[in-house]
Amino acid sequence: MSKFKLSFRKLSIVNILFLGVFILGIGCISWAMISIRSQPSNSYKAISTTPTVKPNRVISPPTATSDKSSNVQKVVYKANPMQGDNLGSLTMPTLKQKLPIIQGTGDKELKKGVGHFIQSVLPGEEDNCVLSGHRDTVFSQIGKLKIGDPVIVETASGIFTYEVSGTRIVKEDDRTVIVPTDSAVLTMTTCYPFSLIGSAPDRYIVSANLVGNK
Repeated sequence: MSKFKLSFRKLSIVNILFLGVFILGIGCISWAMISIRSQPSNSYKAISTTPTVKPNRVISPPTATSDKSSNVQKVVYKANPMQGDNLGSLTMPTLKQKLPIIQGTGDKELKKGVGHFIQSVLPGEEDNCVLSGHRDTVFSQIGKLKIGDPVIVETASGIFTYEVSGTRIVKEDDRTVIVPTDSAVLTMTTCYPFSLIGSAPDRYIVSANLVGNK
């Protein structure tokens, strides 16, 4: 009987040791798996928040030729206009229109005239100057502009003559309309179709290159 108890006790100790080693092994394996799985997750988040591809550029016709670009001088604005300020005027001789340009593209600004998108450069500066207007008011005739037509913007810093280089229709959420450009470009945008009643799904875009200032 004593031999049986002794054997049972030895067997119990072995079982306990085996169980302890087994639990310890499971714990180590689990910790290792958690560590391995957490690394790719963190790396993915870091990479996914960093842009790896540049946004699509605006597909526009060639910039002004050398003889025209020689008429373009560097523009200097003494101060940035505040939202709601009258920035100047936009003249489209083909349409026989002269419209005020207001700093900002909110409802309040667009009721007063053509709105200048604040995040874009000011008229005449080298980059993409974006102007917006309502299709049923200031830009109701913009669809009649053709390639080669002049567009004149006048501000306190000078008179800037642009030449229409192209038109296109994009979706309302197309952000390529406001991307930077390598040269001085004027981008005019309004809702489209022009005759549609209610919220319009598209945007009508007119692009023009700066060909001279004074």
